[in-house]
Amino acid sequence: MKTTVRGKQYPGVRGKVVDWVEHKFDEGTLYIHVRFRDKTELTYTLGCRLVIEEAVLGDLTTGNYRTIREYVSNEQG
Repeated sequence: MKTTVRGKQYPGVRGKVVDWVEHKFDEGTLYIHVRFRDKTELTYTLGCRLVIEEAVLGDLTTGNYRTIREYVSNEQG
């Protein structure tokens, strides 16, 4: 028997009837609007950002990589 895994639930939304759904992009952001028949709306605002995790200058002249200089190092911790 397969078990359904649920994600985040939103109190106040259960049982509402969807009237329409739309999405739009604006300046690198995605907006998703879920409009219900009772004139309420659930809106998702989704953004994406690029982050340089690492920037390193390396030397390969000997065939082995040797770090010359590390410019950026973002460690998640």
